[in-house]
Amino acid sequence: MRTAQDIMTTAVITIGPEADITEAVKLLLEKGVNGLPVIDEAGLLVGILCQSDLVRMQKSLPIPSLFTLLDGFVPLSSSALLEAEVKRIAASKVADAMSTKVVTIAPDMTIDEIAALMVDKKFHTLPVTDKGLLVGVVGMKDVIQTLIPRS
Repeated sequence: MRTAQDIMTTAVITIGPEADITEAVKLLLEKGVNGLPVIDEAGLLVGILCQSDLVRMQKSLPIPSLFTLLDGFVPLSSSALLEAEVKRIAASKVADAMSTKVVTIAPDMTIDEIAALMVDKKFHTLPVTDKGLLVGVVGMKDVIQTLIPRS
C-alpha cells in the first residue's frame, strides 16, 4: 500500500510567522497554491495560512449583540472571540492571521486514510510532518495521480 511519503511533494513553499501578510499574498498568487505552511526557524510547523484566512481579513467586523439586565449591558458573544476576530482582521503579520490548529499527517499514512481525511474534513492539502518537522505536503492532485497506473 502506498503512503504519504510515496506521493508527497517535498519542495514545499513555506513562510515564517513574522513575514508580512503582503509577502504571503504575493507567494500564494505567484505560486498558485491554496495555502502556505508556516514554519519557525527550527523548521517546526507552527501554523498554516490559507486563502480563506486572507479572505476572512476582508470581512467587516461583526458588532456583538447586547441586552440590558438590571441597567447593565451584557454581551451575547464572548469578548475573547471578538478580540481574536479583530486581531485576525487587522493582521499585518502571518502569525496574526494563520490557523494554529493544523491537521497533519505522518509519512506512513496510507493513501486510503489520506483520501478519507480529505473528503471528510474538506481539506485540499495536508502537511506531512515527522516529529513536528515539515517534510512535505500531500494535495488532492497527488492522491488523484495515484489512479494512473505506474509504468
